[in-house]
Amino acid sequence: MRRPRWKTLSLRARLGVLVAAAVAIAVVTVSASSWSITRANLYDEFDARLQSYAQLAAKTSSPEEALETLRSADDRGFGRDDGLTVQFLDAGGAVTGTAGAMALIPASPLDGFVADGSLGRTADLRRIDGDPFRVWTAPRPGGGLVQVAQDSDDVEKTLARLGFWLLVVSLTGVLGATLAGRAIARSALRPVDDLTSAAENVARTQELSAAIDVTASGEIGRLATSFNAMLGALSRSRDEQRRLAEDAGHELRTPLTSLRNNIELLIHAEANPERRLSAEDRSRLLADLDTQATELTALIGELVELSTGERPSEAAERLALADVVGSALERTRSRWPKVTFAAELTGADVVARPAALERAVLNVLDNAAKWSPPGGVVRVSMTATADEVCVRVDDEGPGIAEADLPHVFERFYRADAARALPGSGLGLAIVDQVLNRHGGHAEAGRADTGGARFDLVLPLAAS
Repeated sequence: MRRPRWKTLSLRARLGVLVAAAVAIAVVTVSASSWSITRANLYDEFDARLQSYAQLAAKTSSPEEALETLRSADDRGFGRDDGLTVQFLDAGGAVTGTAGAMALIPASPLDGFVADGSLGRTADLRRIDGDPFRVWTAPRPGGGLVQVAQDSDDVEKTLARLGFWLLVVSLTGVLGATLAGRAIARSALRPVDDLTSAAENVARTQELSAAIDVTASGEIGRLATSFNAMLGALSRSRDEQRRLAEDAGHELRTPLTSLRNNIELLIHAEANPERRLSAEDRSRLLADLDTQATELTALIGELVELSTGERPSEAAERLALADVVGSALERTRSRWPKVTFAAELTGADVVARPAALERAVLNVLDNAAKWSPPGGVVRVSMTATADEVCVRVDDEGPGIAEADLPHVFERFYRADAARALPGSGLGLAIVDQVLNRHGGHAEAGRADTGGARFDLVLPLAAS
């Protein structure tokens, strides 16, 4: 099915057509109204003269006398008598006499209405021998009708000339409107052209820093501002992805190298009987391989989660934060049976994505448990204010050094003391990302026990 031609036009062409059409309609309407008003005024004056003629003619006894009376009255302002004809009719509508330029004024159905009194008088345009005549019909005081007709060719010619010049003016106006419409469309859409050029340049060069100057106001200005904001967001997102890829490549290189070296050692030992490993060494090597594969799997999973965390698939919903924290506590207790978890939870509702938020709490609890000594206590508490709620996690580990505090939520950052422990350096980065996505924030500090303290702050759901 073919699209309508109108829909295939460009925005500039549509705007130009609309402006031209609007002006053309206005010009045509004004011209037609002017012509109609002028015609009405001309015939009103013409009819007024004929009415005066008819009033004088009605007082005479014959058309000839009437015509003489009208000619003699010309100096009293009744106008010229060119093409003037006077005709008398009886009460039945039959012609009783005619005098003037025409031998006979043709009858009209309107004459009968005047004769029987249905109409007081009539004025209409009739063709006599092909020429236009204006005819005024009125009753005579003594009975019958009087008709006065005069050639209206001058009026018709005046109207024709007026119509011609109005048509010329209208066509000129339409042409001018078309040119003006194109100019207006070009001027109005220049900011859109700039946006289009900028978008095409971005698509061609992949350069996201080429922002456009916001010179327009209103909707176009808002569009340009939004376009610049979109470019800025895309640029930041690409920089984040690049840094993530670079950091991931760096972090993956070490476990992969270790994994490959161990596999090569195992293969070499199996291929050379004189260098075959003992059962104990082989078991230890396989255990190392299993540990490295597990850590690599966890690292890849966290990388995937971190890279896709900016595009959450689950919907946010209103939920009780205590339920989320309680579920994360249950999972952490099963993972760290040698650590005690003490919790004081209060009721507080937030609007969040349940799985993402639970993962953030779980990461903080796992981090606290990892640094806690056997038999240590991880304390979890919740406090709510007028507009936000804080989940605090304190452990009894060695705490975080002052130099490391500003960096604990950075990707792949690991303190010197943590390099010997398992982990990818991504868990707290995921926590920070999840909290930011929910309009909150995460803070790190030192607990009263000397261990680490993490505060997860979220806005309360509206009541």
